[in-house]
Amino acid sequence: MTKTVIDSTKAPRPIGPYSQAVVSQGQFFSAGFAPHHPETGVMADSVGDQTRQVLRNLSAVLAEAGATLDDCVKVTVHLQNLKADFAEYNEAYAEFFTAPFPVRTTVGSDLLDILVEIDVVAVIPERASALG
Repeated sequence: MTKTVIDSTKAPRPIGPYSQAVVSQGQFFSAGFAPHHPETGVMADSVGDQTRQVLRNLSAVLAEAGATLDDCVKVTVHLQNLKADFAEYNEAYAEFFTAPFPVRTTVGSDLLDILVEIDVVAVIPERASALG
């Protein structure tokens, strides 16, 4: 099995011993992304704006693999305040995805000083399938 690490300077750097993403057998697997701006490290206050930044960060890493959010087949979302923030998060999320939508799991989690964390699984388009 070949495993190719995907790394983008347009997304926040990992803060531990993990990769931003890995491609294997035509599939893209991301780490969980936090809402930090990649250049400034600044983080928005609202869950909607944090969701938008996370999805911009994920888009940057997907682009390094020749993919987009449209290539995502599975999205996992962790919300610090599931009941209170779901509607605002869901509205922001809908700005980034179009039908046919990926499957999605959204759960409440005890996150460290952030309101949302998202990871994705995508299928790399054939035009970019030379990776992994």
